[in-house]
Amino acid sequence: MQPIPKNTISFLKELKLNNNRDWFNENKERFNTILSEVKIFAQEVNDSLNVSDDIEKLKIFRIYRDLRFSKDKTPYKKNIGMAFHRSKPELRGGYYLEISADESFIAVGFWNPNKEDLLRIRKEIEIDGKEFKRIINQKKIKDIWGDIRGEEVKTSPKGFKSEHEYIDLIKKKQFIFIKKLNEKDILDEKFQKDLVNYFESIRPFFDYMSEVLTTNLDGESII
Repeated sequence: MQPIPKNTISFLKELKLNNNRDWFNENKERFNTILSEVKIFAQEVNDSLNVSDDIEKLKIFRIYRDLRFSKDKTPYKKNIGMAFHRSKPELRGGYYLEISADESFIAVGFWNPNKEDLLRIRKEIEIDGKEFKRIINQKKIKDIWGDIRGEEVKTSPKGFKSEHEYIDLIKKKQFIFIKKLNEKDILDEKFQKDLVNYFESIRPFFDYMSEVLTTNLDGESII
């Protein structure tokens, strides 16, 4: 199994302190060597996930920042991010890893559901929030990921009662889990195996949400 190169985070910390094109161009060969090994790591994770899942797309994000609409004109990101997208429309949810000069983490879930999916999720919670809570409170999920997170609207969404028992969940605009990682975690020789296990642990939640988002409120398929 390909580990994350030992100098990955130290390089990103140097880049954070020297975030300019001259420095990066002088050190581009170092970066390309790191990136080539990270790509092997990501592909191996992708292959391992595909043993029990169906990954439609692996994306490794570019190090170059989009400066068009940003006041911060530093040209490079301080992180290397990768995302594993499940095959739609049957399967929903996604996996993400960010290795950073600041704070590395992994995340899973539904970061920005479209308005139709968001309404469908909220309706399901309105009807059967107890089952949603049962899924996200499973011991394996709680032990690894903790509580579900995500931005919320300030008041109850239109059409939903503010006194609903599960209004805290209905108010959410995102349904995500985040696990922080330290440098020792990422550079551990068994990190790839641990990462796959972390991602696989969330499958009961993904399976539940996939069923919700591929059926109507009567349980009939919409795909």
